[in-house]
Amino acid sequence: MQEDSRNARKTREGVVISNKMQKTVTVLVERTCRESNFDKVVSRAKKYYAHIEDAQGISVGQRVVIEETRPLSKLKRWRVVETVTGNVVNS
Repeated sequence: MQEDSRNARKTREGVVISNKMQKTVTVLVERTCRESNFDKVVSRAKKYYAHIEDAQGISVGQRVVIEETRPLSKLKRWRVVETVTGNVVNS
């Protein structure tokens, strides 16, 4: 079956910043955009709560891909699809 563009789910890539909850991780997604008033490129960040069955299997600092899903709780609308790399060193 061919995937329809209306039903395509959004995906984001980010870094896990917390895994202290049960079956939930917090993922920080950064993006760059152009600031029109000053004509500069600036970075914006947003935190997403993502569902994962084994939250202890993912450590803080790992880069993951999350995918949009149905509402799972008050704040969770994303789920972890895959782990891209190991720990990312942030300075």
